[in-house]
Amino acid sequence: MHHRPHSRRPAAAALALATAGALLLSGCGGGGDEQAAQDPLQGIRGKIPKAQQTAKALRIGMDVNYPPVQFRGADGKPDGLDPDIAAALGRILDLRIEYVDTPFDKLIPELHKKQFDVVMSALSDIRQRREGVDDQGKPTGPGVDFVDYFIAGTSLVVPKGNPKGIRTLDDLCGRTVAVQQGTTQDEIVARQVTACTRAGKPLTVHKFDTDAKALAEVASGASQAGLNDFPVAAYAAKNTDGGNRFEVTGSQSRSNPYGIALRKEDTELRDVLAKAVDQLIRTGEYDKILAKWNVSAGAAQNAVVNGGI
Repeated sequence: MHHRPHSRRPAAAALALATAGALLLSGCGGGGDEQAAQDPLQGIRGKIPKAQQTAKALRIGMDVNYPPVQFRGADGKPDGLDPDIAAALGRILDLRIEYVDTPFDKLIPELHKKQFDVVMSALSDIRQRREGVDDQGKPTGPGVDFVDYFIAGTSLVVPKGNPKGIRTLDDLCGRTVAVQQGTTQDEIVARQVTACTRAGKPLTVHKFDTDAKALAEVASGASQAGLNDFPVAAYAAKNTDGGNRFEVTGSQSRSNPYGIALRKEDTELRDVLAKAVDQLIRTGEYDKILAKWNVSAGAAQNAVVNGGI
């Protein structure tokens, strides 16, 4: 996570949000806007779709294995940035939050099978997921919509002391890298494989079903580096073996928003969640949650629908 004092939101994050997607304006919608202005919570809750109103719950698919964004706390319950934001959204919506622990690469397929209402799991809003295609444009399944709520870049994690002097993606050429499959980092490394092959220094990629296994590979020396979302990379560097196992090297690349993913037909729920995120930001509770996890540098200015690149 970002080890910086709580500060104003960075210009880069603001620019990414300002230039990507359509901004959701508070007050858009049908009747009841005057009442909503007087009581924003009542206005938001009045537009919750019937399915969630009847269940009095919002079911969230989450891979609870990615600290500090989501992990199991000492009590065994989901903890971290995403669970804290989800809980706050639940209070705004007056809905119980239910988690369905699901492997990361199964989250979107299980969403389309209606195993849960939304996905919230450090899931980057990228074009391929929105359109349901792979890097070559081949269909992989139905696309999803996103309600973006946080900005995260990708970082390189190396053993403490950086014995191989790795600082850029090109420095990975001729080496072995570990990633969690199905992640943005998996896609970044796939493109780097092509670049390294052209350079005559093939890159070997080891893929794992959890980020913890990928980091263990780096710790063992079997891989010389790993790629992670910056909050996760920094958290691992600070907390693993008292800060003596890993370090984050180089600069962040490919900053993209985390988004709450929904089926494209669930436009009512999408718009309600966007309003709820905006309300959370306006109250100041959003900033407090990010400060708690030392990730204030990734703060969003407001909710954005489908704002990733």
